[in-house]
Amino acid sequence: MKPDIPTTKERLNHAISAIEKIQSFAKEYSLKKFIADEKTKSACLYQFAIISEATSHVDHDILEKYEYPWFKIRAFRNFILHEYHGIEMRIVWETIQDILPDLKTLLEKILVNEFRSNPL
Repeated sequence: MKPDIPTTKERLNHAISAIEKIQSFAKEYSLKKFIADEKTKSACLYQFAIISEATSHVDHDILEKYEYPWFKIRAFRNFILHEYHGIEMRIVWETIQDILPDLKTLLEKILVNEFRSNPL
C-alpha cells in the first residue's frame, strides 16, 4: 500500500519540526563541542535533508509569495549528500545559529498566512 503524500501544510510542519530538532540537538553546544560530537552532527545533517525535501515539495506558487532564497535550501541538501566529505561543520553551525531561526519564523508565517493556522 502506497503511503499518503503529505500536503503542503504537512510539509511546512515537517520542515518546522526538523528545525526544532536541530535547535534542540545543538542547544547547549559550543562550536567546539558540536564539531566533536559525531552523533549530533549526523542528526543535524539528516534534519537539514528533511528541511530541504519538505520545502522542495511545497507548492511553488506559495513559496513565490515570500522572498527567500529557496534554491539555497535544496543546494545545501545536495551538498550534504553529494559532497559529504567536504562539509565544513563551522558553516553548518553558523547556519544553525544564524539562519534557521529566521527560516523557522518565515515557515510559521507561511502557515498562518496560507492556511490560517498556528504551527504545531
